[in-house]
Amino acid sequence: MKRFESKVAIVTGAGCVGAGWGNGRAMAVRLAEEGARVLAVDRDAERLAETLSLADSAAASITTCICDVTSSASVQAMVEACIETYGAPDILINNVGGSAAGGPVQLSEEAWDTQIDVNLKSVFLTCKHVLPHMIERKRGAIVNVASTSGLRWTGSAQVAYAASKAGVIHLSRVVAVQHAADGVRVNTVVPGQLHTPMVEARLARQRTGGDIEALLASRVKRIPLGFMGDGRDTASAALYLASDEARFVTGTELVVDGGMTARCD
Repeated sequence: MKRFESKVAIVTGAGCVGAGWGNGRAMAVRLAEEGARVLAVDRDAERLAETLSLADSAAASITTCICDVTSSASVQAMVEACIETYGAPDILINNVGGSAAGGPVQLSEEAWDTQIDVNLKSVFLTCKHVLPHMIERKRGAIVNVASTSGLRWTGSAQVAYAASKAGVIHLSRVVAVQHAADGVRVNTVVPGQLHTPMVEARLARQRTGGDIEALLASRVKRIPLGFMGDGRDTASAALYLASDEARFVTGTELVVDGGMTARCD
């Protein structure tokens, strides 16, 4: 029997900026491959279509859904669509996020608000609308995706991203303790500097003027293992935390960073 046979999962951010295996895309496909019925959520229909094309035979177990996870009404409609299509969710994976460079002086107030909404409010809203269904059935697993930027300085000033991802980590801890007696587990995956499609599509332009190789070299230099993981490594961690194998694990973080945050420099 597959690990997630008969389970229903919601994965937000299941599209990807560019071709390849982003975190959300990898998690949605891996869940489907292991037996789950997956509602793959994103705001971009084309990105979701690419996810389905990469899923091969597992695509039959994936339904796509367009949703703005910063809107309570949109999230509520998404959860209702999941229930109508597959039933109440057993698993929620929150993977939406994005970074903006700058400290308090450089970053605009508008950019700050957007970062908090996308990275943190989205987690609050999905938990708000999914938790009642888990509480009612006395079971559920929530996995939130944060970042090593929420733990320490990781090489560039991105104060809103760092603050919002730190917020995701502590939100997860609080919700985990609050709802442990309800049979709901809540944990966080904390990815480090991965080689996902976002590196080429967005970060190289922001950080190194479009020089992809220079950005990759600078990122690998920080990693003790000497190579970058990708979205499939995040997926492996998330699927463990969502599975019954982690039945005694809640309110904690699983760091997936090749040892980067363990270094002193």
